[in-house]
Amino acid sequence: MTPRQVHPPIVARAQGLACGRGGMVLAEGLDFSVTNSHCLLLRGPNGTGKTTLLLTLAGIVAPLAGSFALNGADPELPQLHYCGHRNAIKPRLSVAENLQFWAEVNGPTGMPAADAIVEVGLGGLDGLDAGYLSAGQSRRLALARLLVSQRPLWLLDEPTAALDIEGHALVTRLIDQHLDRGGLAIAATHDPITLPDPARMETLALGGVP
Repeated sequence: MTPRQVHPPIVARAQGLACGRGGMVLAEGLDFSVTNSHCLLLRGPNGTGKTTLLLTLAGIVAPLAGSFALNGADPELPQLHYCGHRNAIKPRLSVAENLQFWAEVNGPTGMPAADAIVEVGLGGLDGLDAGYLSAGQSRRLALARLLVSQRPLWLLDEPTAALDIEGHALVTRLIDQHLDRGGLAIAATHDPITLPDPARMETLALGGVP
């Protein structure tokens, strides 16, 4: 590993993968691989299976066919973060308490919660009940969970949802920094995400979208 690289070399690989829900196939015949320091964007209209694919990659929904694996990963260690379109925030806990809760659940292996709160632009709101946050602030708090526990693979479902222009820039910066550390990211998004180095990004179009 390079001095900046935190995560060991792994490859996220899907082979002949099919996914769906309620007996309906939404995407099939998917073959792709993502290596360290690279991001795969999932694009396509609503209903083409982007969210279901992420849930399948996360192990929450069983694949209908094919396989997905993290080759080279230590099976004894947690390997991924799934950040869905729901923020999973407890409204009666403060901003800091929410993040400390997730650090305890996932392991406090990343930056301290107080630093992560500042990093996502919520500095000064540590003691505020999360129920008072705006939609965009709630999304920022959800993203902060990625920072307090280090895991190589980020699965992101509409990470820029409810965010303003500065929030979009935040998502780009967080992904880019994660890739700098040798991480991988797979993100479903309708919004454009452009990293400083385009060579780090690939796109997988679902539903026949070019």
